[in-house]
Amino acid sequence: MANTRPLVLRDVWVGLTRFEQLQADLGISRKVLTERLNHLVNQGVLERRPYDRRPRYEYVLTEKGAELVDLLMVMAGWGDKWLAGEAGPPVLYRHHACGEISDVDLRCAHCGEPMHANDVDPLPGPGAAA
Repeated sequence: MANTRPLVLRDVWVGLTRFEQLQADLGISRKVLTERLNHLVNQGVLERRPYDRRPRYEYVLTEKGAELVDLLMVMAGWGDKWLAGEAGPPVLYRHHACGEISDVDLRCAHCGEPMHANDVDPLPGPGAAA
């Protein structure tokens, strides 16, 4: 099985923070997802936070994790440029500082401000599945 850690990070970044959400989206076994999450928590990339009495946990990006997502955004930009189909990229990035949709360049193409994972909202793009 291919390494799913970048996919886990992507999902947490876009708001899938609970185990059941992650498992449903990624389609991997509980065992594999538990191993991936434990590794990312142990590396300081994710933080585990309780949200229920059982206890149940949700996973959030740490500062280290958010900076790693910056790299994933750059990789996605490369994929959007070279691999996206005619419909366009599957995800668009709206920059918080100016509200505009921007290409991934780590600087907003509209206002020139630095652009990192915590500064944008991922929105469905024209190539996203309906």
